[in-house]
Amino acid sequence: MSEQSTQQPTEITEAQRAEWVRAQFQKANEYLATKGIIPDNVAVSESRYLPPLVAVWKLNTRDAKSFWVISGDLPTDHMPFSAAPNAREAIRAFALHWQLKAEQIAQAGFTDKTQVEFANLLVNRAEGLYDLFDNEPLWQGQ
Repeated sequence: MSEQSTQQPTEITEAQRAEWVRAQFQKANEYLATKGIIPDNVAVSESRYLPPLVAVWKLNTRDAKSFWVISGDLPTDHMPFSAAPNAREAIRAFALHWQLKAEQIAQAGFTDKTQVEFANLLVNRAEGLYDLFDNEPLWQGQ
């Protein structure tokens, strides 16, 4: 699922692709900042993107911590780098985490429309992420 070898789900120009990647990188950095985590640099060789669907970034901090951050057409989220050894496994870990989070919302018995819609979104996006994880041709050459 590297930038150089990924088949595009939709036809986009190289300029559109570059803009999308830049916007997702900015989104990932801003998200971490809201969590009190200030990224120092990105491990480009370990990060993966599939515009316009998903980007998985390995972001490093000045205090020698690393995080996986996911962004795109889904909720932006993060986890410690130690949770997954590579971007493919990070995608699977996010999918499983979101399934569990949706289940917790359901178990809590929320009837608030926003919570129910969020749980449904998590399930939908988790299933899509798992399909990406399971798509062997996307990961050739990783």
